[in-house]
Amino acid sequence: MPQASRRSNHLIPDLLAPGLDLVFCGTAPSPASFKARAYYANPGNAFWPTLHAVGLTPERLSPQRFPELVALGLGLTDLNKTEVGSDHELTPAAMDAQSLHAKLQRFRPAAIAFTSKNAASLALGIKTPAYGRHVELLEGAVAFVLASPSGRARSFWTLEPWQEAASFVAERRRLRERAA
Repeated sequence: MPQASRRSNHLIPDLLAPGLDLVFCGTAPSPASFKARAYYANPGNAFWPTLHAVGLTPERLSPQRFPELVALGLGLTDLNKTEVGSDHELTPAAMDAQSLHAKLQRFRPAAIAFTSKNAASLALGIKTPAYGRHVELLEGAVAFVLASPSGRARSFWTLEPWQEAASFVAERRRLRERAA
């Protein structure tokens, strides 16, 4: 895989490279993630165990190992790269969907997976997006809306959209192996 782009002027740098299979996009880092300088670092967040449970990682990674995802064809970013907190604590003006669109144009991932309905709503321009794969592409990328892995959103948790995104990635990996 190509070298990742990691811009240092963000609270937590993007993990992006050309042609990734799937980029995860959240709303903004939590205080725990900001403190750890790592994505989804709150101990109650299900992101890392879920990646392993659905087969996207060969083992359960710790948040500090997030740079390793790029070698697996996975990337990470957030809509809000300048603030920390829960969705209700964030400034609407700091939600930068335009920047996300530019990143998708530049890096051309096969898919984007939003780890919250709020992030998906802002990026897709849909008031209440449904979980799962969406018909419309976003800057050429297949769009998935996933249930939030945040412990605060546990009552809305469902694994199915995560499995759907993982199946998409697994198929891309199989095709690459056959072509090699």
